Amino acid sequence: MSGHSKWSTIKRKKGIEDAKRGKIFTKLIKEMTVAAKEGGGDESSNPRLRSAISTAKSANMPASNIDKAIKRGTGELPGIVYEEAVYEGYGPGGAALLMFTLTDNKNRTVSELRHLLTKADGSLAGPGSVAWIFESKGIIRILKEDTNEDDVFTVAVDAGAEDIQMEDDMYEIITTPENYESVRSALDSAGIDLDTSELTQLPSNSKKIEGADARKFLHLMERIEAHDDIQHVYSNFDIDDSVIEELASV
Repeated sequence: MSGHSKWSTIKRKKGIEDAKRGKIFTKLIKEMTVAAKEGGGDESSNPRLRSAISTAKSANMPASNIDKAIKRGTGELPGIVYEEAVYEGYGPGGAALLMFTLTDNKNRTVSELRHLLTKADGSLAGPGSVAWIFESKGIIRILKEDTNEDDVFTVAVDAGAEDIQMEDDMYEIITTPENYESVRSALDSAGIDLDTSELTQLPSNSKKIEGADARKFLHLMERIEAHDDIQHVYSNFDIDDSVIEELASV
């Protein structure tokens, strides 16, 4: 199981999303505001905004919050100006980290991320150091118990899915960014319940980390993702399932 799948499993088992719903709302509001600022407030012509709105609705964000976030982006309401910044680094054991942020103060953000990494025996790296490892993809996850395998494969492949993998209790459908929305829409139209869906960064290789480094790395991932300015964090780590089970239960 690759790092992105393992991290998703940990978050699901620990209930990180539910426990930190307020932080999720904050991140989604930032994303919708920036998306509306860059591409306008009409989701039909703004794929980034459309994806953010869909994710916000899946997280049960009130419609009024969504509307205000969009209006802040289009300038109809006052709001904080956020900038996008991508930071690269290494965690304990040498696994790569690719961190996407939205911030109103880049100096503060980079200082705080450097502190988190250094404290965990990791380090920030220069632009391009690890970004080459990752490729943009869409991932749609469906619980096996909620649907029929043949239906999932047929609908997803016909709609343009690139690959379908079976991970524990889930199907993971991988798409190109261009086909992501059409595949997701086809599954939804077929009455297939989606557990999660997202545009993500998948690594082309993995880095095995073990022992104390593995535990430190997973704790670092959790701390980075909890940072207010982090929108997404990706890694190419590979850790034994026994460590995953141990930490997911803590």
